[in-house]
Amino acid sequence: MAYKIVASQCTSCSACEAECPNVAISEKNGTFVINPKKCTECIGHFDIPQCVAVCPVDNTCVIDTSYPRYQPSA
Repeated sequence: MAYKIVASQCTSCSACEAECPNVAISEKNGTFVINPKKCTECIGHFDIPQCVAVCPVDNTCVIDTSYPRYQPSA
C-alpha cells in the first residue's frame, strides 16, 4: 500500500517532500500529494515512512488502502 496525504490536514509545510527517498511527494494546488506509483512505504530505505516521521500533524500521512502493499523486487 502506498501512503497518501490527507489534504484537509496538510499545512503545506513541505517537510515531507525533501525526506521522501523516492521523490514521490510533490506540491499540487497548495497541498502536498504522494504519487502512489512511486511510493514504496520507505521499505528498503528506512524503518518507518519518512513522511509520517516528519509530518507535524498526526494522522496526515496515512496508508492508502486502494493500492496493494509494496513488494520489493528480489
